[in-house]
Amino acid sequence: MLPKKQLLLSPYLQLYDILIPKNHLFRQFNELVDFEFVYEDLKEMYSETMGAQAIDPIEMFKLLLLKVIYPMSDRDLVERATTDLAFKYFLDIAPEDELPHFTSLTRFRKLRLKDSGLLDKLIKKTVEIALSKGLIKTGKIIVDATHTTSPYKSMTPVEILQEESKKL
Repeated sequence: MLPKKQLLLSPYLQLYDILIPKNHLFRQFNELVDFEFVYEDLKEMYSETMGAQAIDPIEMFKLLLLKVIYPMSDRDLVERATTDLAFKYFLDIAPEDELPHFTSLTRFRKLRLKDSGLLDKLIKKTVEIALSKGLIKTGKIIVDATHTTSPYKSMTPVEILQEESKKL
């Protein structure tokens, strides 16, 4: 059975309002992108009658998105998300909540997203939603149907996300 995100009750939630600016990319993503499509696309990967309660698939998917934006190992990603309040905000967890063990992320990717096209599909949907909401602005020039990036402009995390999603 797909777990649904539970209501956050924490005395520390105001830290997010204080420390994460209104224009922060993760705040904009959470406010403008409805990640509920992850439940629909992954419903076949969960059993209602077998196994223990699963970790919220949206949280796991968002961890994978963070991994695309900030390329690092599963272990390093979970370690950073444990101490980075912006990451915890993006993941919709309370500041004092623990993250899943890094091996859970590996298992999610290997067992729930067995079909490599599924991860591509989820990331593509996310990027399309972000583009439609104006969160991502492309800096590409099309030359002979090939995307070309200016070597004089460093890539933003959003552009890194776009490039990495193409590789998946």
